[in-house]
Amino acid sequence: MDKLLEYKDIWILAQQKEGRLERISFELITRGRELADQRGCRLCAMLFGGDITDDELHRLGRCGLDLAAVCRDERLKDFNVEPYARVMDVVISKYRPEVIIAGATSTGRTLMPYAAIKANTGLTADCTGLAIDPESGGLHQTRPAIGGNIMATIKTPAHRPQMATVRPHSTKPAQPAQKSKMLIEDILPEDQWFTTGVEYLGFESSGDQVSLADSDRVVVVGRGIKKADNLPMIYELADALDAAVGATRDVVDRGWLSYPHQIGLSGITISPKLYIGIGVSGAIQHLAGMQTAETIIAINSDPEAQIFKIADFGIVGDLFEVVPALTQQIRSGGVVD
Repeated sequence: MDKLLEYKDIWILAQQKEGRLERISFELITRGRELADQRGCRLCAMLFGGDITDDELHRLGRCGLDLAAVCRDERLKDFNVEPYARVMDVVISKYRPEVIIAGATSTGRTLMPYAAIKANTGLTADCTGLAIDPESGGLHQTRPAIGGNIMATIKTPAHRPQMATVRPHSTKPAQPAQKSKMLIEDILPEDQWFTTGVEYLGFESSGDQVSLADSDRVVVVGRGIKKADNLPMIYELADALDAAVGATRDVVDRGWLSYPHQIGLSGITISPKLYIGIGVSGAIQHLAGMQTAETIIAINSDPEAQIFKIADFGIVGDLFEVVPALTQQIRSGGVVD
């Protein structure tokens, strides 16, 4: 147990693209700052990339970061798990982080398990909640389990660092609130870190997924629409609102919409200004992907539907009557800002 006392501070894995910090880095500061305040320690970040300026790094400092350990080398410009893991191993060996959290992005989902094995520690993926145990000081890592039917809280009592990933868009990004006093420490690269059998060829993104995740307004359809033939009604409402269309897992499993539309634990996470759920029951695994929306409107014929428990506004009624009337009202001038 005394060996565990060597580890300290909350760390995040910040991400960059072409030298610019990505949104997930600031979402992780929101998560990490809360944990660091609970633990009474520093909030630090590790960041690997090519041309990353100090000015760019100090954006993290203005949002509450205390220390940034950065390795800058053109060979780190594009993600490659083996070199990244070797640099991360150096960070773990030098700084002894007590907790490391990362985004459940393609980078985080690839690097964190690899690094956890190398560090002989555990990893909890896709957490919806993180908290410090007031008695032990350990990290409580909460995530849906058994198909989203229960919430499991996982601990790593005997190993360090404690490692977890969280979904992008599952929390608000930290905003600059102060002058940066962050310390920047450079990790000097070594040639042997870059020996790898993996060749980077390029990157392709799913346009549908990116559009849905970044949309300010999202209309989400659930099993309550009964069949795919009723989707045009949903698209008419989405068009009137200039919104993207999403779906629950049930809808995707039935083949009514494709997987890039799926929102929830087994799909993507969204955090729009406006979420409208139509015929959505509110299963735990779906709520995990949208509960940070600023305004949630639910339309369902079942007054006991779970989604009403988190909705800001609820309409109990026949969606086949409500949705066309709502669309007509919006098109006649009642647009939601």
